[in-house]
Amino acid sequence: MAYEFKLPDLGEGVAEGEVVKWLVAEGDRVTEDQPLAEVMTDKATVEIPSPRAGRVVRLGAAEGETVPVGHVLIVIDESVGQASAPPAPSAPAASPAAAPGKSSGTGEAASSPVSPGGDSPNVAPAFRDAAELLKLVEATPAVRALARERGVELRSIRGSGPGGRILSEDVERAAAGGRAPEPAPVPPAAATAADEERIPLRGLRKRVAESMTRSARLVPQFTFVAEADVTDLIAHRERHKAEFAGRGAKLTFVAYVLQALPAALKAHPYLNASLDDDAGEIVLKKRIHIAVAVAAPDGLTVPVVHDADRKDLFQLAQEVERLAAAARANKLKAEELAGATFTVTTTGRRGGVLATPLVHHPQVAVLGVHAVTARPVVRDGEIVVRQMVNLSLSVDHRVVDGQAGADFLYDLIERLAELPVEVGG
Repeated sequence: MAYEFKLPDLGEGVAEGEVVKWLVAEGDRVTEDQPLAEVMTDKATVEIPSPRAGRVVRLGAAEGETVPVGHVLIVIDESVGQASAPPAPSAPAASPAAAPGKSSGTGEAASSPVSPGGDSPNVAPAFRDAAELLKLVEATPAVRALARERGVELRSIRGSGPGGRILSEDVERAAAGGRAPEPAPVPPAAATAADEERIPLRGLRKRVAESMTRSARLVPQFTFVAEADVTDLIAHRERHKAEFAGRGAKLTFVAYVLQALPAALKAHPYLNASLDDDAGEIVLKKRIHIAVAVAAPDGLTVPVVHDADRKDLFQLAQEVERLAAAARANKLKAEELAGATFTVTTTGRRGGVLATPLVHHPQVAVLGVHAVTARPVVRDGEIVVRQMVNLSLSVDHRVVDGQAGADFLYDLIERLAELPVEVGG
């Protein structure tokens, strides 16, 4: 019996997913809960487990293809022990399209795949219907949001992107009454092979690009920078880092920042908020979920420390380390990337003087933490060496004014100067 497994709903607001990598091939036998594919949404990369045991009859999408929720992702023959090959279809109209390089059943290999949603009678009706739906959403979530804002019907636009994909420039042009240009011709590979390398923008890097483009376009933001004297805090860390390591957690400066942030956010609630553009409302968040940016192999990943105000220093250090390790191994769960109300990003060991991090819309603020360095400073009329750090706060100016942003940052700096009474754990 053939079971059609459709792309499930992977989270609130997720309408589609990109098949980043198949972990099985047609003809493979799979067990229940065995990972089938890595699928990227605009919120997370997740492994899709198999709901049934059996043999893979058909893969419903190519790697790099974006498909909507409800699209037939894979077809599994549950009668795995009854035949050594996938059973022949009972009717030509329901027969799936042959995959590239696979036998068509007539002894000849298919020369090319049949496009989903095409006119071929060998495409299953359910597969064709899902592909027709896909044609209506041949644009990223950020582009669809822009189209709604501009009042533009996507079906009326000819996309200028790869494969006819609709880009934000196409939407803006249509909103202004213009016409989309003809797609620019791609120069022959032989003409550029010696001078350049082309890498497909897909997976996590593609999602980061979409998210940052949308934030830069929608959010009028400014950045306020201040320095903090963290000499006593660093001394506290030196005294306790070996203890933390022995208990299974790495005590980093970020853990101290996460410990100080909740009280500052509660004192300045407009920093722990989001902006609902459609409703025209500022949404003040009652819980504190802090995202921490992590440099993963495929791009910047932002897992979330949920309810940070309910965790002590040891728990915060342990959670940051766990999430960072999962991010670098591409093993984060969807819920570990969702729900952030505020974001912290660090510039690492080469922290520089300052950076201007982009607000992750619909959040209204992001804190940049730079390298802690020994600097000469004036204290009581004398030049002394202190451990100093620059902190940069970028905010959505529609929600947070300059004075409010400065007040919050200086409040945070004062709280960082107060050593924790207990390390917890």
